[in-house]
Amino acid sequence: MKALFIGGTGTISTEITKLLLTQGHELYLLNRGNRNEGLPEGAKILKGDINDEAKVAELIADLNFDVVADFIAFTPEQVERDYRLFKDKTKQYIFISSASAYQSPPADYRISEATPLANPFWEYSRNKIACEDYLMKQYREEGFPITIVRPSHTYSERSVPVGVHGSGGPWAVLKRIQEGKPVIIHGDGTSLWTLTHSRDFAKGFVGLMGNIHALGESVQITSDESLTWNQIHEIVASALGKKLNPLHVPSAFLDAVSDEDYRGSLLGDKANTVVFDNSKLKRLVPDFVATTRGDQGLREAVEYALANPEAQKEDPEFDAWCDRIATALERAIAEIKG
Repeated sequence: MKALFIGGTGTISTEITKLLLTQGHELYLLNRGNRNEGLPEGAKILKGDINDEAKVAELIADLNFDVVADFIAFTPEQVERDYRLFKDKTKQYIFISSASAYQSPPADYRISEATPLANPFWEYSRNKIACEDYLMKQYREEGFPITIVRPSHTYSERSVPVGVHGSGGPWAVLKRIQEGKPVIIHGDGTSLWTLTHSRDFAKGFVGLMGNIHALGESVQITSDESLTWNQIHEIVASALGKKLNPLHVPSAFLDAVSDEDYRGSLLGDKANTVVFDNSKLKRLVPDFVATTRGDQGLREAVEYALANPEAQKEDPEFDAWCDRIATALERAIAEIKG
């Protein structure tokens, strides 16, 4: 199989890249070359910016592919560009959408590909929906061979998944756990969430590549395991060898007192209980099974963060914000109780 990945070195795509190369497929990566270190040998690099449409057209002028997958398309304008570039260049175009595009809040916690797409809380999700609408139109009217993939919360050893963090990433949360400080958990922490390790996601994704039954289809790829946010944070604390000091705060309050987009990432996503029905994926990829348990993957991610200084990004603004919320809630309790 001859494939082109636009991107190919991110949290989701790196493991797919590795799996394809170990299986002996011919893989091209179109990116700016900033994150290609550490990839296994064999990938053919097309150095360029996908936003420079004329330059990319030159790079692929003599190339055709079995699969083109864009891991960094987020707006309709970007998939329209991809259509112009690849409509006569590939047998399958895979768009990476998002499970956050599903109805929010959900009418049913059980999510399948038949769940309506509607998210009034998050522009990111609405843009993904608009991308899907455009691509399905091209499939129906022009025969453009699309497959839409919807990941949920996919992580790797380089990204500890936590619910509430600042722009600096999860390290500030791990540091608060280490120091015994209150750690904010949105809501009461009992909503169910699905974490999918990128190694497992890769297996499902590669199974859809070159799969004629996936053309014109939307497919979600997630683990079958559900954890509460309390459990997720307890596992992280255990991996750090510390006792968790949880501070449960309503998601709407967190959105109201922060400049971060918690309206989207919490109210439009993580605050909702979702359990995914992967029967469609398993019908299309019969041997798919997610084999990395949540506790295993979380411990691996924590160990990576502890061992790699580049993962330890300080975020003093987020830390101070957490402290202010903890103090404000303590004062509110004292005032109400008199």
